[in-house]
Amino acid sequence: MNGFWVVIIGALVAASCSILGSFLVLRRMAMLGDAISHAVLPGIVMAYFYTGDRNPLAMLVGAVLIGLLTTFLIQTLQSSLKVQADAAIGLIFTAFFSVGVLLISRFGHNLDLDMDCVLFGEIAYTPFNRWTLENGLYLGPKAVWTMGSALLLIVLFVWFGYRALLVSSFDEKFAAVAGLSVYFWHYALMAMVSVSTVAAFESVGAILVLVFLISPAASAYLFTKNLLQMIFLGCFFGVLASPLGYWLALVIDASVSGCMALVSGTIFMLCLLFKSYKTKFLKSKLSAKGTRVEVTKV
Repeated sequence: MNGFWVVIIGALVAASCSILGSFLVLRRMAMLGDAISHAVLPGIVMAYFYTGDRNPLAMLVGAVLIGLLTTFLIQTLQSSLKVQADAAIGLIFTAFFSVGVLLISRFGHNLDLDMDCVLFGEIAYTPFNRWTLENGLYLGPKAVWTMGSALLLIVLFVWFGYRALLVSSFDEKFAAVAGLSVYFWHYALMAMVSVSTVAAFESVGAILVLVFLISPAASAYLFTKNLLQMIFLGCFFGVLASPLGYWLALVIDASVSGCMALVSGTIFMLCLLFKSYKTKFLKSKLSAKGTRVEVTKV
């Protein structure tokens, strides 16, 4: 039964991240997603210090605030100080990430919070953190409800903001001319990335969540340029990595979340090879057809 819950939690993480990842890939902001997934660490840690336990709401607020601050500082370095995008991202996220690491190493010795939990997570242990009511009713692992709530919030965000996100993702200038608040939707998207990160960090960790944030969307982008199709296809690739990753972890006796990330990356490589083979095959057919036409004319 624990294996079933692990697969479900992994699928919820993958689906939540891949939906947002579709917009990050289209906007060429994959590394900004990486920055936020690392930079929210001090927000999570400070929320933990403030409450004394893993309060999901407090951690969510702390992560969103730090995520928005990270985005704002990166944007400021790029626009006002003319720092290149990759340099700005590298400077800001390493600074915030270092602060989080220092806070844990300096003040977290006597607290139920460690670097392995924050950075790598362990999805295999999440079924043991159960939600049981006072009358003894078992409602399942808390991670299922946490990730389910995060996924519902992300789906609602995309549902109501789909048109604005679509236009601003493909053409920001046209979106501004059309009266859309480009900055609002930009920061709203970054806030949702922070939500998905803090919801998933206990299951797969702040580092491995990046794979689920980018790899499924990048795989889907190889086959379609339609945003809605890309979102659904990305979710399919992400969810597929959950049972396959769990099976691989059982076979080789390794980290479940790490195997899920490995399978997700392998799916991308297979999609890339298939796309490359398909392109070469079509080119060879077109070339052969053109040769036959020339012979006929002669």
